[in-house]
Formats: sequence, structure tokens, C-alpha cells
Amino acid sequence: MREIALDTETTGLSTADGDRITEIGCVEIIDKKITNNTYHVYINPEREVSREATDISGLTFDFLKQFRTFKDEYQGFLDFISDSRLVIHNAPFDIGFLNYELSLVGANPIDPENVVDTLVMAKAKYPGSPATLDALCRKFSVNNSMRLKHGALIDAELLAEVYINMSVELRQNALFANRKCSTSGEQSRRAYSIPDRVFTVPEDELAAHRESLKKITNPIWDML
Repeated sequence: MREIALDTETTGLSTADGDRITEIGCVEIIDKKITNNTYHVYINPEREVSREATDISGLTFDFLKQFRTFKDEYQGFLDFISDSRLVIHNAPFDIGFLNYELSLVGANPIDPENVVDTLVMAKAKYPGSPATLDALCRKFSVNNSMRLKHGALIDAELLAEVYINMSVELRQNALFANRKCSTSGEQSRRAYSIPDRVFTVPEDELAAHRESLKKITNPIWDML
């Protein structure tokens, strides 16, 4: 099964304000193993980058304006992801921006049903615990020391490792639960599958019992 760990950087937080994508990073995962196949582009957003976004990613418009626009790059991006399932941390943010950009060039949107949101996974699996990418890296001992700034490809690589660790843990827990249920069921079957025991009464005891019954005056069974 082919999956793609994906991350984006943007000029700001909202497409409603006209913010655009500045960077896309993708890492290929096949059968829960990271391959050497990646996709990475910087994108000219055709507008200034907010100070807040620059503080996070380090990207500025002066740097980005040398690169091609999303219109020039989108087909290569779509060819890379193909119909593979996407793995994204806080998927609504990235999918919202990607589908906004795709709408501007007249391309079909990405189906959110074909996306795994690792933020949702982490919150469900570890309720009450921090669910940021950095927190999950610490949890699974994934080395994120190179993450001095948010970068789409670096974050996609870290996300791929975190996702695989989470998937393995979920699979192990499921196998343990199934094994426990199977063992419990087997024990129940053993407990309630004891064969019937047959007791034989000696004839002399039966004769003595009949003689004892004859001595009872007005037995209740004669009144029925």
C-alpha cells in the first residue's frame, strides 16, 4: 500500500485572507516503510509572507519569488501523490490550502476521505497528552534536532516516522486485544464444556431405598 506523508508551509493562516502555499514536502511510504522517493518544491506565492509565517518557516517573499508558481508546479505534485492515501498532521489546514490552490488552476480537489490525520489519531490514542509533531517525536524517540524551523520536507520526513511508529503500536495493541479475547473465549469454552458425568447406583442400594419408602405413612407423592 502506497501512502504519502505530506506537509505544507504558507504565507499565513487563512485562504480567506488570500494566503497561499509557499512550500510542499512529500515522503513516500510503501507498506509502512519509508522509501527514498520524495517530492519537494518551494513556490512563489505571488504575495508577501506574513511576519508570523516567516518566524515559523524562515521563508520570505524575497527568497520565494525566484521559484515557479503553484500553477507551474501543481501537475508534478498531482503526479507524485497520484491516488495514494495522504498522511497529514492537522489535515484540514493543509487540505484547505491545497484545495484552494487547486481551485485557482481549475484542478479537481483532494478528497478528504483519502487522508489520515495523525493529529486526530494522536488525540484519540493519547487523550490529554500533547499531540504536536514535536511531542510525538519525543514520544517515539524520533530525532527532530534538525527542525530549527518548520520546513515542509523535514516535517514530512518526521511525520512519516511518527506515523509508522503509531501504526505499529496500534497494530500491536490490536493483536494483543485479539489474542486476549481469543484466550478468554477459549477459557470460557473450556469452563462450560465439561462432559456430563454418569453415576450408577448399585442394585442393593435401590432395593433398600424402596423398602424405606414403604415405611412412610401417607407419602405426599400418593396425593398428587
